[in-house]
Amino acid sequence: GAVMLASAAGGREFDHHGMRDSDEIDLGGLWLRALATPGHTGEHLAFLLLDGDRPVGVFTGGSLLAGAAARTDLVSPDRTEELARAQYQSLRRLAKLPDEVLVWPTHGAGSFCSGPSGGERTSSIGREKATNLLLRAPDEESFVAALLGSLGSFPPYFLRLPEINRRGPDLLAQPSSLDQLSVAQVQTLVRSGARLLDVRPMADFAACHPSGSLSIPLRGVFATWLGWIAPHDRPIVVIRADDQDPDEVAWQAAKVGYDNLAGELAGGIKAWSAAGLPTTRTPLVTAEKMDGQLMIDVRQAAEFANGHIPGALNIELGALAESPPGMPTEPLVVMCAHGERAMSAASLLEAAGYRDVAVLPGGAHEWAARRGGRLATGR
Repeated sequence: GAVMLASAAGGREFDHHGMRDSDEIDLGGLWLRALATPGHTGEHLAFLLLDGDRPVGVFTGGSLLAGAAARTDLVSPDRTEELARAQYQSLRRLAKLPDEVLVWPTHGAGSFCSGPSGGERTSSIGREKATNLLLRAPDEESFVAALLGSLGSFPPYFLRLPEINRRGPDLLAQPSSLDQLSVAQVQTLVRSGARLLDVRPMADFAACHPSGSLSIPLRGVFATWLGWIAPHDRPIVVIRADDQDPDEVAWQAAKVGYDNLAGELAGGIKAWSAAGLPTTRTPLVTAEKMDGQLMIDVRQAAEFANGHIPGALNIELGALAESPPGMPTEPLVVMCAHGERAMSAASLLEAAGYRDVAVLPGGAHEWAARRGGRLATGR
């Protein structure tokens, strides 16, 4: 099998080749040199690709990103500033490489492992020196202030991953699959505490869904939001559309350590409805039809600050999942950037007992275009 290269300082319990700063590996004409770049974690390594003595590119992992740097608050709150200062030194070390050296980070734009978001997946040392605001910080104090001031919330499952990574994840011998469950079996599981997870597209969920079910549409970021707002300590029963791949649902769940999928409801929403079990409809409203409802914007705080509907209340989706806040009993309209997060939030509110909840598809800019209004900025 393949040889796993990892930091010798990581305390890993699985078979691997431990690497330390300046250690090199022969790739058959090319070489990999380990560079100690603590920051994202204390033992973090980058890997410099060499063609003879010529640096070609650097696999920066969670240190230097395209237009950004990886966050330093995922290890422990007590070490966040310490690791931010280490990140400053690590980026300065990488900046000493020749300008033409390519930068290949692990994380890209939109990753919750990133600090201030970059817009590209790859870059070069020269480009980063010219455009990366963190790399251009005049001193360590300015860098630390900028990095720590930019950090938003992150999925709580991130805090479980370091120990999983240290022990080594379970190997999946074959693609995961979902067991087929009858309506009666699902009812028994729900009575025992299982959560219904509806992965159908937003519009399908809005039209009809099992009362109390959680909406997380199956898409590229499904695993992230599953790990953020779905329970990992009790069984989950999946409801999907006929054209959605059940193996993809199971695989994405496995990637974030969710091994608690009990199966899927055979027949989906049709079987649930045919059994006469409770269903709910979540209205979709247009900007033109809104008339004084309380607006809940569930985007990240930084997104909200860049432009939001005047009077909207910002409650991030992750915070809503952790502890639904007490809100007025007046009608609520939930929004995000496109609608998927808003539907997840609406499903959480419905499960918490709110009955007059609607979702605004589209985002703040679409609202402004349709209403001819101006967006507010700041928090």
